Amino acid sequence: MRVVMIGTGYVGLVSGACFADFGHHVTCVDKDASKIKRLEDGIMPIYEPGLDVLVKENVKAGRLDFSIDAGETIAEADIVFIAVGTPARRGDGHADLTYVYAAAEEVAGYIKDYTVVVTKSTVPVGTGDEVENIIRKTNPNVKFDVASNPEFLREGAAIDDFKRPDRVVVGAQTEEAFTAMHELYRPLYLNETPLLKTERRTAELIKYAANAFLATKISFINEISDLCDAVGANVQQVAKGIGLDNRIGSKFLHAGPGYGGSCFPKDTLALSKTAQDYGSPVSIVDTVIKVNEKRKKSMIGRIVKACGGSVKGKTLAILGLTFKPNTDDMRDAPSLIIIPGLQELGANIRAYDPEGMEEAADMFENVEFCDDAYHAMTGADIAVILTEWNQFRALNLKRVTETLSSNTLIDLRNIYPLDEVGELDYHSIGRPKA
Repeated sequence: MRVVMIGTGYVGLVSGACFADFGHHVTCVDKDASKIKRLEDGIMPIYEPGLDVLVKENVKAGRLDFSIDAGETIAEADIVFIAVGTPARRGDGHADLTYVYAAAEEVAGYIKDYTVVVTKSTVPVGTGDEVENIIRKTNPNVKFDVASNPEFLREGAAIDDFKRPDRVVVGAQTEEAFTAMHELYRPLYLNETPLLKTERRTAELIKYAANAFLATKISFINEISDLCDAVGANVQQVAKGIGLDNRIGSKFLHAGPGYGGSCFPKDTLALSKTAQDYGSPVSIVDTVIKVNEKRKKSMIGRIVKACGGSVKGKTLAILGLTFKPNTDDMRDAPSLIIIPGLQELGANIRAYDPEGMEEAADMFENVEFCDDAYHAMTGADIAVILTEWNQFRALNLKRVTETLSSNTLIDLRNIYPLDEVGELDYHSIGRPKA
């Protein structure tokens, strides 16, 4: 099949490369000419393990190409995906659909024969209806369908998630659209991946409901970790004890400094706003949003307490800046709250992140970026683990002890067993002191 992907951001580029790897011919379109030129030169705009190799292989095979001119490729396409950004709108928190609707109008001007236009972007309920109205108004004589095909990709594991998903959700209004989408995903169907066919609005809501539920699990275990601190229990054992229940499951039950990234913060907020608009508030989701924002700020106080009640004049080595490992994504990362908060209290910050420092450099002031974890800890009083990169899981703790002047390691991700921290003054979340 001939596929066009409008947008070469995280979702569009990963999805386009994977569809090409399935054997389809994919053209990824973006208005940023410099970005398209870099992609043609094999330079990825994001860090995602394995993406550069996947793109290179499919470009070489002639199945994947890039363009700033959508016209000719859309006219020849069987399926056109809209995979542009839907950030939270400034002022009210609703999803900003400006780019989605602009893409829909552009697509409408070029399609000729029957085409399925698919929203891959995360959009509120009813967006597909408006996309259909825009296309019909712009090109009233063309035959087309609008479908919803939400993505469920984890940054850092996106390629595996796309090729080996738990399910594929397709929301459409006609059997013809379902048939086209079934053919697109045939390689997964042959592997017996469940393909859930729904009405379009249902598919749109599934995406938001899924992210809100996962965000709820994170905020739940974070609050339980605070209770563990208060009563002397171990949150990791509590999480294991409840996670072994098949009705609950173990995923997303890891205590930490709060969730961030490109999805959970904006999607929970957008779901809340949609629910308010329809007069059906989601009070649990509203609480999750508040708990998560409070969580990030509370980490500042936790660090100060572990530092003896003050960080004024102290140098802190911050290990990890991105919201999670295996990505360079800084969006809504806890570090964006925690580092400025510590600086306001008089702390000096040295920081290291394996992939996120280029992005972070534009977001922080007066932060010294270092070459590696030990460089960050050299001359520092205290070290703080904010992101659970694998290389931070294998630190030489004896060397850490010798490097830090106060011998204090604050682990906000609980990555070290309590019986392995040796002589370190080790602080973690929701676990008794070593």
